[in-house]
Amino acid sequence: LASGGYEVANSCRFNDGDSAYMHKTPGGAGDRRQWTFSAWIKRGQLGTSQYIFNSKNGSADQIFFNTSDKFQVGLESISGDYVTTAVFRDCSAWYHFLVAVDTDQGTAASRVRVYVNGTEVTSFSTETDPNQNTDTTMNTTEPMELGRRISGSTDFFDGYMAEVVFIDGTQYAASDFGEFNEDSPTIWQPVDPSGLTFGTNGFYLDFEASDNLGND
Repeated sequence: LASGGYEVANSCRFNDGDSAYMHKTPGGAGDRRQWTFSAWIKRGQLGTSQYIFNSKNGSADQIFFNTSDKFQVGLESISGDYVTTAVFRDCSAWYHFLVAVDTDQGTAASRVRVYVNGTEVTSFSTETDPNQNTDTTMNTTEPMELGRRISGSTDFFDGYMAEVVFIDGTQYAASDFGEFNEDSPTIWQPVDPSGLTFGTNGFYLDFEASDNLGND
């Protein structure tokens, strides 16, 4: 993933045909208004709905690729919806996606911020900002799943994920997870996220242990 600096050695392969996914149910609720999800993703299949990360079954909060290969953040619990104008169809490329939520923000457009490869997305084909000071269903005591849609146990992700991070209690920016290469300033590369504040229910999956891929 990166040349020089911080090198990522491992990723996790999700095979749609194997119905592979990972899950966690927090023991207690965390911050439902401020959280961040970050992942480096390499797609393996196009043209189908594929879920990256979501929470709860019913009024779910979900991060996924839709059938048009657009990146979508649907926060059903607070009526927030964001669909990129751009499509992501390069199965040879690693993309970095970051979703950073803080519904306490006074500016509506700052409550859900989406970054792709270090650049904030400011133009969406669909953009519905949530009301201020609303609680999401993410970070409750309901299940959180990586790699499939909880509702109906469908829409499995196909491809690779690396450096998967969930932050409880902070709305981080892309610069906390990556940087532009000094020699090739258009190349976005990862930085070590281990020094961030993860909060009660936060986790960091580096997929280093092949016999325990869910090791945090």
